[in-house]
Amino acid sequence: MPPSYVHVVTVLRSAGCVFAEDEARLILTTARTPAELTAMVDRRAAGQPLEHVLGWAEFSGLRIAVEPGVFVPRRRTEFLVRQALAVSSEAPVVVDLCCGSGAVGAALVASLPGAELHAADIDPAAVRCARRNVGERGRVYQGDLFGPLPRGLRGRVGVLAANVPYVPTGEVGLLPPEARDHEPLVALDGGGDGLDVLRRVVAEAPGWLAPGGSLLVETSERQVDVAVGIFAAAGLIPRVAVSEDLHANVLIGHRNAPHPDRA
Repeated sequence: MPPSYVHVVTVLRSAGCVFAEDEARLILTTARTPAELTAMVDRRAAGQPLEHVLGWAEFSGLRIAVEPGVFVPRRRTEFLVRQALAVSSEAPVVVDLCCGSGAVGAALVASLPGAELHAADIDPAAVRCARRNVGERGRVYQGDLFGPLPRGLRGRVGVLAANVPYVPTGEVGLLPPEARDHEPLVALDGGGDGLDVLRRVVAEAPGWLAPGGSLLVETSERQVDVAVGIFAAAGLIPRVAVSEDLHANVLIGHRNAPHPDRA
C-alpha cells in the first residue's frame, strides 16, 4: 500500500523540509507507482533537491526537465528572462551561455517564437538536459563559454544571457546542502570574488553582440558595483535591474549601434 499524504508529510517534515505539505502533493502527483513514490520520498528525506526527485522544475511557466547532478534553475532567474524579453527584438538571435538545464533559453524562445536559439554549457549532464528542454527550438553545444558556438554568430547576437556562477570560492561551503552536495561545482563556484567567469564572458561579449544587442548576467547585490565597472571597461553600457521580491540583481550591458554618419 503506498504511503498516505499524511505519512509523506510527516516524513518530509521530520527530514527538515520547510514546505513539507506542498512537496508531498508534488511527489504524490508525480510518482507513477507505489514503489516509485516510496523511492522519491526516501530520496527527498535524504536531502536530494526536490527538483531532482521530481525530475523537473517549474520555471517561467514551463516544466523544465532536471536530471540529478544538474543545476536547478532558480525562480529569481525568471527576472533575468523578463529583462531579456524587454530588450529583445521580435526575432533575435539568442545565446544562452552557461545554460545548465537550458531553462533560460527555453523560456526565451517560448515567448519569442521567431528567435534563433543557441545554448552552451561545459557540463555533459547539463547539455543532455538542455537538449531535452530546448528540443527543436534551438541548438545546444558542449564546451567552455563561447568556445563551441558557431563562428557565424559573431556580431549577430541580439540577446546574450549568461547565468554565470557567481558564488566566491570561499563561500561555496556555506551554501545549503541541496546545492553544494547535489549540484555541479562548476555551476556554483565563480572564483575568488565570484566574478571570474563573468569577467571572461564580458571580455568576449562585444565581439559576439550585434549592434544594439545586450548581454545579461545575474549577480549578487554586493558584486554589482564591481561588475558594472567590468562591463564599462569592455565598452558595454551597463544598467542594473533589481527585483526586491525575487532578491534578484541583473546587470544588462548594451552594445551601441553605430551612428549612421559613422557607419
